[in-house]
Amino acid sequence: MKIMMPCDKANHVCDKTQYKEATLWELIKLNIHLLYCRACRKYTKNNTLLTKKIKESKIECLDNTRKASMKKNLDKAISQHLN
Repeated sequence: MKIMMPCDKANHVCDKTQYKEATLWELIKLNIHLLYCRACRKYTKNNTLLTKKIKESKIECLDNTRKASMKKNLDKAISQHLN
C-alpha cells in the first residue's frame, strides 16, 4: 500500500476534492502529503479560496437560447466578412 504521492498527483486530488470526486483513500494520502509539502499546501489554500469566491459570486450565465442567437449572429458576421 503506497501512501506517498508526487505533487502533481496531490494537486489532481485537490482538484477532485473541490468537486467532491475524491475517494476517502485519496483524501487521506493528500492530507499526509500536505503535512510535508509547502507548495501543495499553498496550491490547496488557493484552490479552496478560488472555490469559495466562485460560490460567493453573483455570476449569471447566458441561457442556451441567447447563446445560440449570439453564435448565429457571429457566424453570419464571419461569413459576410469572408465574402
